[in-house]
Amino acid sequence: MQLHQHFDFIRIFRYHNHWLWLSKDNDKLAEVIFALLLRNCDLLDLYTDYLISSCGLATATGMSAALDNRITHDRVTDLLSSGYISSRRLWAEVKPMCEEIEQDDAVLIIDDSVEAKPYTDSNDMIQWHFDHTLGRSVKGVNFISAIYHSWEMSLPVGVSFIKKDAVYKDKNGKEKRKSSISKHEHFRDMVKHSSDRLRFKYVLSDSWFACANNMKFVVEDCDRDFIMAIKENRKVALSKEDNYQVNT
Repeated sequence: MQLHQHFDFIRIFRYHNHWLWLSKDNDKLAEVIFALLLRNCDLLDLYTDYLISSCGLATATGMSAALDNRITHDRVTDLLSSGYISSRRLWAEVKPMCEEIEQDDAVLIIDDSVEAKPYTDSNDMIQWHFDHTLGRSVKGVNFISAIYHSWEMSLPVGVSFIKKDAVYKDKNGKEKRKSSISKHEHFRDMVKHSSDRLRFKYVLSDSWFACANNMKFVVEDCDRDFIMAIKENRKVALSKEDNYQVNT
């Protein structure tokens, strides 16, 4: 008699060098062990597939239900709040693809967006942010993305989330929040990170990041050029002589 017939084993799992022998009466135990051994990177893959395949509202509870509750919604929520999903993690995923399309004439695009979360409780990340596409403040998540564009292909190479973690009171004594790290600091960090790892010629951004400090940083610190939109009320000096006339 064979071993699996003698012990009535019908389930064999090999998960990351762990061998699991479970009898036909241990389906619940199999689900528990599977959830415990599931690594963050595998859970992130599952969550990504769930987001791509979802046609409507995507939630941790919805993902858990789609998997017959084999993975609890708390496990998904813990992953999202743990900091595991970060710019560093993103770079590790896209680095091999960037190396295939890298070239000197590529561009780095920096842009900020607001993902509306009007019905979610406020916290450090979910706050009121000005959305320039709508011309008004929106409650949600404000993030800055870095996109590497080369050979008519675009890949995300960095992301930073704006957290309003500093509490202060305005002149009327009303409690408000602001970010301890400005958007311009995030901009320079992302450009520096990309310039140390990728070849590209220009940094592209909208008028939000078009300030003198950012322009000087791109040229002097990162040895790149820039193409930025500027507001119509700004004055531009294209030479030292122009700069002298503007300042005098």
